[in-house]
Amino acid sequence: MSTNDKRDLTLILVGETNIQGREDPAEAFKHVLPILKSADVLFGHLEAPLTPPSEDPTCPDIPHKEEWRHSGPHTVKAFSEAGYAAVSLASNVMYGRRAILDTVDTLDQAGIKHCGAGGNIEEARRPAVVSCQGVRFGFLSYTSVFWPVGHAAGPASPGVATMKTHTAYQPGRRALEMPGAAPIVVTWPDPQALTALQTDIQTLRGQVDIVVVSIHWGLSSSNQVVDYQREVGRAAIRAGANLVMGHHPHRIQGIEIIDGHPICYSMGNFAFDWHKMHDRNLEGIVIKCRVRDRTLDRITFVPMRRNQDNLVEPLSPSCGPGSEIVAQIRELSAVYGTGFTVVADDGVVIVRPQEEER
Repeated sequence: MSTNDKRDLTLILVGETNIQGREDPAEAFKHVLPILKSADVLFGHLEAPLTPPSEDPTCPDIPHKEEWRHSGPHTVKAFSEAGYAAVSLASNVMYGRRAILDTVDTLDQAGIKHCGAGGNIEEARRPAVVSCQGVRFGFLSYTSVFWPVGHAAGPASPGVATMKTHTAYQPGRRALEMPGAAPIVVTWPDPQALTALQTDIQTLRGQVDIVVVSIHWGLSSSNQVVDYQREVGRAAIRAGANLVMGHHPHRIQGIEIIDGHPICYSMGNFAFDWHKMHDRNLEGIVIKCRVRDRTLDRITFVPMRRNQDNLVEPLSPSCGPGSEIVAQIRELSAVYGTGFTVVADDGVVIVRPQEEER
């Protein structure tokens, strides 16, 4: 194929996905399948161990997470049929030796690449590399939300790739005057962990054309970004990432552009079946990237919402609930100077620095 014959590629990224309790797991994607199938490379965050759930109430899947249920190996069918090339795994629910090893084995058998968890630290930090039309895509996965014991991968123990973060509390502005005043919460990345993440990115940068970093971070059910997210996100971009995609809050957070590259602090939920999430945090986005000349040439997003049957659906960004999601993202991103343009003909929103719109 000559250089002139090479076509643009489409990279599609989706957020937190949990499929369970369905006779046909592929049903979860039925309203969004045309979008997923339009990808040359499809990548998303798997928020569900693919291991049999416990049937013993005295032995829950995750003892310290109330009513959590693993999804079971059969749900991999949904990801295979949708055409997923790879998934990120590092999260607070990818927990337990059996759960991690079963998940990795199930994905391997299905031919879906993965990153963020494995039988040891080397496997957990290993990137998923996908080649398409001569373009190499590299994906890395980390979590800052993890249990302090038995969760991070070790030299010879299964676990997840972690981005350790610290928290401190300092007296609030009115603490001396008003007993019980709320403290100021301060967060920052562990320097050693941040250096390791940057080294991973720099190493991958020399091996692939496009680097995407997937990070489980932030505060659950909050649309506000905390300090360490910005510090880690910026460090990832400056180490060589083309895009950072965040998850864990289950709500949409703002988008910041650093050196021309986006940090999507939280993409919100995509398909999500865990029963405690059925009637809340219904909204999310899907990111579509045009790849031209081995670079991310244009980045857009499509608003999504789960319907009354808990099935995720794409929305028009120019009217109704879709336009409300766009307005929300616009407001959350304004503090970073990021602006957006709704493109009616292809039903997407282009992400670009605000200064380009002036």
